Amino acid sequence: MYRYDEFDAQIVKDRVDQFRGQVERRLSGDILEDEFKPLRLQNGVYLQLHAYMLRVAIPYGQLNAARMRKLAKIARDYDRGYGHMTTRQNIQYNWVALKDIPNVLEELAEVEMHAIQTSGNCIRNTTSDHFAGATKDEIMDPRPWCEIIRQWSTFHPEFAFLPRKFKIAVNAASHDRAAIRVHDIGLQIVKRGDQIGFEVHVGGGQGRTPVIATKVHDFVPELELLDYLEAIMRVYNRFGRRDNKYKARIKILVTETGAEEFKRLVEEEYAAQRRSEKIALPQAEIDRIHAYFAPPALSKRSARSQVFLDAKRADKAFARWARTNLHPHKVPGYRSVTISLKPIGGLAGDATDDQMDVIADLGERFGYDDIRITHAQNVVLPHVALDDLPVLHSELVRLGLATANESRITDMIVCPGLDYCNLANARSIPIGQEIQKVFDSPWYEDDIGKLHINISGCINACGHHHVGHIGILGVDRKGEEYYQISLGGRADEKAAIGQIMGKAMPADEVPGVIKKIVNTYRKLRTGKRETFIETLERTGHEPFKEAVYDAAH
Repeated sequence: MYRYDEFDAQIVKDRVDQFRGQVERRLSGDILEDEFKPLRLQNGVYLQLHAYMLRVAIPYGQLNAARMRKLAKIARDYDRGYGHMTTRQNIQYNWVALKDIPNVLEELAEVEMHAIQTSGNCIRNTTSDHFAGATKDEIMDPRPWCEIIRQWSTFHPEFAFLPRKFKIAVNAASHDRAAIRVHDIGLQIVKRGDQIGFEVHVGGGQGRTPVIATKVHDFVPELELLDYLEAIMRVYNRFGRRDNKYKARIKILVTETGAEEFKRLVEEEYAAQRRSEKIALPQAEIDRIHAYFAPPALSKRSARSQVFLDAKRADKAFARWARTNLHPHKVPGYRSVTISLKPIGGLAGDATDDQMDVIADLGERFGYDDIRITHAQNVVLPHVALDDLPVLHSELVRLGLATANESRITDMIVCPGLDYCNLANARSIPIGQEIQKVFDSPWYEDDIGKLHINISGCINACGHHHVGHIGILGVDRKGEEYYQISLGGRADEKAAIGQIMGKAMPADEVPGVIKKIVNTYRKLRTGKRETFIETLERTGHEPFKEAVYDAAH
């Protein structure tokens, strides 16, 4: 994990002091909301349906125990006792009083955290694989490159006021867990011989115009990465539309310009920069940042743990949790653990102050002080010994965090929806809860296997409904909440945008429709090893449409 130097610390302190003065002026009436808006957005503050919301940056989703405890303290002291994990691997607080936000930012700075570039038309938090540095299938740890991008982009004078917000993701594994193809820039770390480089994808995104990114370069060498990113950003900053916010994203520029012409513009800018404005990225600096992400000194363990095996035999609940919530580790005798924040009937992605405190304790005790937030709104302990898993599980049970559903149908990505957001057309949280109730059976859920449901309360797609295997979008129909169902989305290396099945339906019909879709899959699959998305891609959408929109419907 990167540690702040004296310059980082001073920059954050100065920003907090500056914002404190701005808040005081807003509260006194010296500046109006319209004048205050660009100032608060630079500090992660939104005005939601009922109150201000503060979004805190968690670079590439990584925390330690001290930072998690601080997040718990803020939830306890300044909010209503909980925080919400977001799809950018951040955390947000929905009920912080404006007068308290400068104090919150000051406390965050004590543990080298802030809310910079979590909102507004800037380069947002760079995200990555939540198993980075631990998973077997990665070429290298992508987090150092996320940190390099963070340092390059933070307060970049040329890109502080872009046409729209801008999102970058980095993946280094064979399986894309960072959803790089639905980002403004998606970077896949690749290897040519002994040389590391980046496959670059540009112009992905969701929202009103969902698009899968275009690959613009097969291999950008490490030392040239920032130059190439700068070239892309300059082309976007120069040609991106500012007259219509719905057409201001880089995906629109790539689409309207044409992929080949966009590539030409980038290559032209890149060549010009390399001649006269080359960014100095010494290998020594790359090595220095990589050193901050050196793997923990894991104690040597046997690949086979009798303690773990005995616990699975003795406890069916533990055995099921071990099947669903554990990920292979590159070091024998260890696993990465997903702590689900999706209990049946709960609020997806929410963690209470007490839960955050205990997760911090568990991360220290069992996880080498390494805690991750996932873009699926869960928490990961990436380095846990097999021998420690039974005790860890019992602690999670005590805390209500042992739900065994990672990547299963009840592990849904759900936006805050109309319960919190003033942009939403419909509620998201209650729909997710009702769907969970339908599938609240370990046998049923295990039989279904891996299936991703994503729910958004409006077309802005904060719930990533476009890339859910099953996507649910809330729409307004003459003042009533209706829901549109799409099928076939995915956010991995085979990224695809889901197709709308048919007409929207009222809220009370949605759980039953999802059940029809799932049971149609169970009838059509070639066997239990064939997942929902594989069956759908093999059969097409028609059997599912027929099951839902039959004569009786």
